[in-house]
Parts: sequence; structure tokens; C-alpha cells
Amino acid sequence: VQLQASGGGLVQPGGSLRLSCAASENVVSIHDMGWYRQVPGTERELVASISSGSRANYADSVKGRFTISRDDAKRTVYLQMNSLKPEDTAVYYCNGEIGRLQSGRFVIVDVWGQGTQVTVSS
Repeated sequence: VQLQASGGGLVQPGGSLRLSCAASENVVSIHDMGWYRQVPGTERELVASISSGSRANYADSVKGRFTISRDDAKRTVYLQMNSLKPEDTAVYYCNGEIGRLQSGRFVIVDVWGQGTQVTVSS
């Protein structure tokens, strides 16, 4: 697993959670990264993205409530989720471009992390 997502859980409406997506030790660098979410029976949707230059973009449904950030030294991307609503309930996945050594060469590949469940319910 090259991207490890964590931080999901059960929270009441109006509450907050912070998701983390950490790259494994064999990952040299992270580049454009994003968080997606998926509800069973629906397509995976982009929640937020952040470029290697830290330019962030958000889905309209989360603007003003979610904040994506990155720590390149730790090769980790975060998603701070505030004012959570029941409709935010989903499995959240991180995705992005990572740099690694492959057969002695530095390559950049697109990878997905495993999901972390976020449930917003009273």
C-alpha cells in the first residue's frame, strides 16, 4: 500500500474529522493529490484536490466546510472536515501522483489509497 488513509469514524452532525493520507516509506515524493468519496451504488466523486504548488479546489458541496492541505516533508495530505452533515457519509479515498524508484529510475505514477469510512449520524 503506497498511500495509507486514516482518520475516519462516526461523528454527529456538526462535528469534525481530520483525514490523513500518508505515503509509504518507498515513496520519494508526492505531487498532485486529491480526496474522493463514494457511497455504495454511486460513482466516486472528487471532494477536494491540491496541486504540488498547494492550489486547492473543492466540490461545491464541501466549500467552506472542508480544507485540504499537505505536508511534503511528511509526504502526507490532510482533509479537515468541519460542520459535517449526514450526506457527507461515505468511504473516503485518497488519490494522487507519487514519485518512486522503479528499476533504478525515478517515475511518477498515479495511485489510490484504501478507503476510510466516514459516518455522520446522531
